[in-house]
Amino acid sequence: MADQPRTSRGAATYQRILDVATQEFADHGIAGARVERIVAAARTNKAQLYAYFGSKEELFDAIFFGSLERIVNVVPIDATDLADWAVRLYDEYLRRPDLIRLATWARLERRPAGHLVDDPDRLDDHKLRAIAEAQTAGLVRRGDPFDLMSMVIAMSMAWSPVSNVYAATAQEPRELHEQRRDLLRESVHRAMAAD
Repeated sequence: MADQPRTSRGAATYQRILDVATQEFADHGIAGARVERIVAAARTNKAQLYAYFGSKEELFDAIFFGSLERIVNVVPIDATDLADWAVRLYDEYLRRPDLIRLATWARLERRPAGHLVDDPDRLDDHKLRAIAEAQTAGLVRRGDPFDLMSMVIAMSMAWSPVSNVYAATAQEPRELHEQRRDLLRESVHRAMAAD
Protein backbone atom coordinates (compact mmCIF):
# COMPACT_ATOMS: atom_id res chain seq x y z
CA MET A 1 0.00 0.00 0.00
CA ALA A 2 1.35 3.40 -0.96
CA ASP A 3 2.51 5.66 1.87
CA GLN A 4 1.04 9.05 0.97
CA PRO A 5 3.39 12.05 1.28
CA ARG A 6 2.73 14.70 3.94
CA THR A 7 4.14 17.81 2.24
CA SER A 8 3.37 19.53 -1.05
CA ARG A 9 6.94 18.87 -2.17
CA GLY A 10 6.51 15.21 -1.26
CA ALA A 11 3.18 15.14 -3.08
CA ALA A 12 4.84 16.53 -6.21
CA THR A 13 7.55 13.85 -6.07
CA TYR A 14 4.94 11.16 -5.44
CA GLN A 15 2.95 12.31 -8.48
CA ARG A 16 6.08 12.46 -10.68
CA ILE A 17 6.87 8.87 -9.71
CA LEU A 18 3.33 7.78 -10.61
CA ASP A 19 3.39 9.62 -13.94
CA VAL A 20 6.80 8.32 -14.99
CA ALA A 21 6.14 4.78 -13.73
CA THR A 22 2.80 4.62 -15.55
CA GLN A 23 4.56 5.13 -18.86
CA GLU A 24 7.46 2.84 -17.90
CA PHE A 25 5.11 -0.03 -17.01
CA ALA A 26 2.90 0.60 -20.05
CA ASP A 27 5.94 0.45 -22.31
CA HIS A 28 7.87 -2.40 -20.69
CA GLY A 29 5.56 -4.37 -18.39
CA ILE A 30 6.41 -5.35 -14.84
CA ALA A 31 9.46 -7.48 -15.61
CA GLY A 32 10.89 -5.04 -18.14
CA ALA A 33 10.33 -1.84 -16.15
CA ARG A 34 13.45 -0.46 -14.50
CA VAL A 35 13.37 1.40 -11.20
CA GLU A 36 16.56 3.22 -12.25
CA ARG A 37 14.78 4.75 -15.26
CA ILE A 38 11.76 5.68 -13.14
CA VAL A 39 13.72 7.48 -10.42
CA ALA A 40 15.95 9.26 -12.95
CA ALA A 41 13.00 10.56 -14.97
CA ALA A 42 11.03 11.42 -11.80
CA ARG A 43 14.06 13.31 -10.38
CA THR A 44 14.09 11.32 -7.16
CA ASN A 45 15.89 8.30 -5.73
CA LYS A 46 15.19 4.65 -4.99
CA ALA A 47 14.88 5.25 -1.25
CA GLN A 48 12.05 7.73 -1.84
CA LEU A 49 10.27 5.43 -4.29
CA TYR A 50 10.51 2.48 -1.90
CA ALA A 51 9.39 4.65 1.04
CA TYR A 52 6.22 5.55 -0.87
CA PHE A 53 5.48 2.23 -2.56
CA GLY A 54 7.51 -0.54 -0.91
CA SER A 55 8.59 -2.33 -4.10
CA LYS A 56 8.40 -2.17 -7.88
CA GLU A 57 5.50 -4.64 -7.79
CA GLU A 58 3.57 -2.53 -5.27
CA LEU A 59 4.19 0.55 -7.43
CA PHE A 60 2.72 -1.32 -10.40
CA ASP A 61 -0.28 -2.36 -8.30
CA ALA A 62 -0.91 1.24 -7.18
CA ILE A 63 -0.84 2.41 -10.79
CA PHE A 64 -2.83 -0.52 -12.16
CA PHE A 65 -5.64 -0.32 -9.61
CA GLY A 66 -5.72 3.45 -10.01
CA SER A 67 -6.15 2.98 -13.76
CA LEU A 68 -9.05 0.58 -13.24
CA GLU A 69 -10.74 3.06 -10.90
CA ARG A 70 -10.18 5.82 -13.46
CA ILE A 71 -11.89 3.88 -16.24
CA VAL A 72 -14.80 2.96 -13.97
CA ASN A 73 -15.24 6.60 -12.88
CA VAL A 74 -14.50 8.31 -16.20
CA VAL A 75 -16.55 5.85 -18.26
CA PRO A 76 -19.43 4.77 -16.00
CA ILE A 77 -21.73 2.12 -17.40
CA ASP A 78 -25.14 2.97 -18.76
CA ALA A 79 -26.78 -0.42 -19.12
CA THR A 80 -29.76 1.17 -20.84
CA ASP A 81 -27.38 2.14 -23.66
CA LEU A 82 -24.53 -0.37 -23.81
CA ALA A 83 -23.66 0.81 -27.32
CA ASP A 84 -22.90 4.30 -26.03
CA TRP A 85 -20.86 2.82 -23.18
CA ALA A 86 -18.77 0.86 -25.70
CA VAL A 87 -18.11 4.03 -27.72
CA ARG A 88 -17.11 5.95 -24.59
CA LEU A 89 -14.69 3.12 -23.71
CA TYR A 90 -13.25 3.32 -27.25
CA ASP A 91 -12.69 7.04 -26.77
CA GLU A 92 -11.02 6.51 -23.38
CA TYR A 93 -8.60 4.00 -24.94
CA LEU A 94 -7.69 6.68 -27.50
CA ARG A 95 -7.15 9.27 -24.76
CA ARG A 96 -5.21 6.97 -22.42
CA PRO A 97 -3.68 4.05 -24.34
CA ASP A 98 -1.30 3.50 -21.43
CA LEU A 99 -4.17 2.38 -19.20
CA ILE A 100 -5.25 -0.48 -21.46
CA ARG A 101 -1.61 -1.49 -21.91
CA LEU A 102 -1.25 -1.73 -18.10
CA ALA A 103 -4.21 -4.10 -17.94
CA THR A 104 -2.67 -6.19 -20.70
CA TRP A 105 0.66 -6.43 -18.88
CA ALA A 106 -1.21 -7.47 -15.73
CA ARG A 107 -2.95 -10.20 -17.76
CA LEU A 108 0.30 -11.39 -19.35
CA GLU A 109 2.54 -11.24 -16.30
CA ARG A 110 0.22 -11.80 -13.36
CA ARG A 111 -3.08 -13.43 -14.28
CA PRO A 112 -3.08 -15.42 -17.50
CA ALA A 113 -6.48 -16.95 -16.66
CA GLY A 114 -9.59 -16.08 -14.68
CA HIS A 115 -10.46 -12.64 -13.36
CA LEU A 116 -7.90 -9.88 -13.78
CA VAL A 117 -8.20 -8.78 -10.14
CA ASP A 118 -8.60 -10.59 -6.80
CA ASP A 119 -11.90 -8.91 -5.97
CA PRO A 120 -13.77 -8.41 -9.26
CA ASP A 121 -17.01 -7.65 -7.43
CA ARG A 122 -15.53 -4.37 -6.20
CA LEU A 123 -15.21 -3.13 -9.79
CA ASP A 124 -17.92 -5.08 -11.59
CA ASP A 125 -20.79 -5.56 -9.15
CA HIS A 126 -22.57 -2.29 -9.97
CA LYS A 127 -22.12 -2.97 -13.72
CA LEU A 128 -23.59 -6.44 -13.42
CA ARG A 129 -26.53 -5.15 -11.37
CA ALA A 130 -27.16 -2.43 -13.95
CA ILE A 131 -27.16 -4.97 -16.79
CA ALA A 132 -29.48 -7.31 -14.86
CA GLU A 133 -31.88 -4.40 -14.21
CA ALA A 134 -31.82 -3.47 -17.92
CA GLN A 135 -32.57 -7.11 -18.74
CA THR A 136 -35.53 -7.11 -16.34
CA ALA A 137 -36.78 -3.92 -17.99
CA GLY A 138 -36.59 -5.64 -21.39
CA LEU A 139 -33.83 -3.37 -22.70
CA VAL A 140 -30.99 -5.89 -22.93
CA ARG A 141 -30.92 -9.46 -24.23
CA ARG A 142 -31.05 -12.45 -21.92
CA GLY A 143 -27.84 -14.07 -20.76
CA ASP A 144 -25.30 -13.96 -18.00
CA PRO A 145 -24.69 -10.26 -17.19
CA PHE A 146 -20.97 -10.95 -16.78
CA ASP A 147 -20.76 -12.48 -20.26
CA LEU A 148 -22.67 -9.57 -21.77
CA MET A 149 -20.40 -7.05 -20.04
CA SER A 150 -17.32 -8.96 -21.21
CA MET A 151 -18.58 -8.97 -24.80
CA VAL A 152 -19.26 -5.21 -24.82
CA ILE A 153 -15.80 -4.50 -23.40
CA ALA A 154 -14.19 -6.82 -25.94
CA MET A 155 -16.02 -5.09 -28.78
CA SER A 156 -14.93 -1.68 -27.48
CA MET A 157 -11.31 -2.89 -27.62
CA ALA A 158 -11.44 -3.88 -31.32
CA TRP A 159 -9.07 -1.03 -32.25
CA SER A 160 -7.43 -0.57 -28.86
CA PRO A 161 -3.66 -0.32 -28.33
CA VAL A 162 -3.57 -4.06 -27.61
CA SER A 163 -5.60 -5.21 -30.61
CA ASN A 164 -3.95 -8.06 -32.47
CA VAL A 165 -5.47 -6.72 -35.69
CA TYR A 166 -5.08 -2.92 -35.68
CA ALA A 167 -4.26 -0.38 -32.97
CA ALA A 168 -5.88 3.01 -33.51
CA THR A 169 -4.37 6.27 -32.30
CA ALA A 170 -5.88 9.64 -31.45
CA GLN A 171 -3.84 11.17 -34.29
CA GLU A 172 -5.86 9.41 -37.00
CA PRO A 173 -8.47 11.44 -38.94
CA ARG A 174 -11.61 12.36 -37.04
CA GLU A 175 -13.74 10.90 -39.84
CA LEU A 176 -12.11 7.48 -39.38
CA HIS A 177 -12.91 7.52 -35.67
CA GLU A 178 -16.50 8.49 -36.43
CA GLN A 179 -16.82 5.52 -38.82
CA ARG A 180 -15.50 3.19 -36.14
CA ARG A 181 -17.79 4.68 -33.48
CA ASP A 182 -20.80 4.22 -35.78
CA LEU A 183 -19.86 0.59 -36.52
CA LEU A 184 -19.20 -0.13 -32.84
CA ARG A 185 -22.45 1.53 -31.75
CA GLU A 186 -24.52 -0.39 -34.30
CA SER A 187 -22.76 -3.71 -33.60
CA VAL A 188 -23.16 -3.50 -29.83
CA HIS A 189 -26.76 -2.35 -30.19
CA ARG A 190 -27.59 -5.35 -32.38
CA ALA A 191 -25.67 -7.82 -30.24
CA MET A 192 -27.20 -6.62 -26.96
CA ALA A 193 -30.75 -5.85 -28.07
CA ALA A 194 -33.50 -7.67 -26.18
CA ASP A 195 -34.68 -10.89 -27.85
